[in-house]
Amino acid sequence: MFARAPAFWSHPRSLAGLLLAPVGWIVGAVTLRRMAQPGVAVDVPVICVGNPTVGGAGKTPTALALLGRLKARGATPFALLRGHGGREAGPLLVDLARHDAAAVGDEALLLAQAAPTVVSRDRVAGARLAVAQGASHIVMDDGFQNPSLHKDAALLVVDSAAGLGNGHVLPAGPLRAPFLAQAARADALLVIGPGEAGKAVAAQAVGRLEVLRGKLVADAEDAAALAGRRVFAFAGIGRPDKFFRTLRDLELDVVESQAFPDHHPYTPADLSTLHREAEAGGLCLVTTAKDAARLGAQGFDAVRAHVRVLRVGLELDGAQSFDALIALAQTRAARRLSPAGGGAG
Repeated sequence: MFARAPAFWSHPRSLAGLLLAPVGWIVGAVTLRRMAQPGVAVDVPVICVGNPTVGGAGKTPTALALLGRLKARGATPFALLRGHGGREAGPLLVDLARHDAAAVGDEALLLAQAAPTVVSRDRVAGARLAVAQGASHIVMDDGFQNPSLHKDAALLVVDSAAGLGNGHVLPAGPLRAPFLAQAARADALLVIGPGEAGKAVAAQAVGRLEVLRGKLVADAEDAAALAGRRVFAFAGIGRPDKFFRTLRDLELDVVESQAFPDHHPYTPADLSTLHREAEAGGLCLVTTAKDAARLGAQGFDAVRAHVRVLRVGLELDGAQSFDALIALAQTRAARRLSPAGGGAG
């Protein structure tokens, strides 16, 4: 897997993309064949939040928003994810008092702040643990292309600025498989943020999927704490530039910025260097909530207090909501769990 997206993934007519396209056709065919395999079902509705491409699209903020909506409706949802970047194979229930990012991954720590969260490389075993622990619904963060666990509803998330890149499949481009073939196995598409690329993806999906639109909104309290500060921003996420742009959109003076690979395992030396450079320029260090989750080890104690965090949340446009997706998942689960439906399997 690429630590950072190659530049040619953004250019439809790039020579590298065209030369690698035949490999992408094979990868896409293998992925689609795998996705067609039946999954094991569990006794509660399962909703998957995935994306058709690799890279940061906003899946975790979307999963957090969906968990919040389920809780507002009186449900007891659990989050389920692989725990990318963590050493634990699971299945295990994340304990914020015991687990750090090195154990379960940064995304798991963020989700566990909102709802009970299970990390498991075996999605079926993880789902069964969630059900045993009292889950009324399971929200999967990623795993759309993994067929092992039956999904009652699936939401694809696309970053509007990036769209589908050059439209090619890995390694020729960012797609995991041809988009329309993936869309045929989903129920809704969420396009996050402004951008012509996202509009083009939505246009392809209209008539095939419910199309939702939203944006990532900075936490008002975090933004207020940074107002008037000259900042040194750093981020190790799928698209660091998106975070830097968010800071500039808040009219903050981003004097310096440092991008790291996605899920970068920070060391105390990394943070000490950042702090030294920021201090020399009279700048305030600021990062994302996902990056901050990787700064929990004892070696970061001396510098962590000097790092500000800007959290973001998903806000759907207008009167749009996740209610239709939730209702669809519940209806399908009820149908398969009824005696006539043959049970959970």
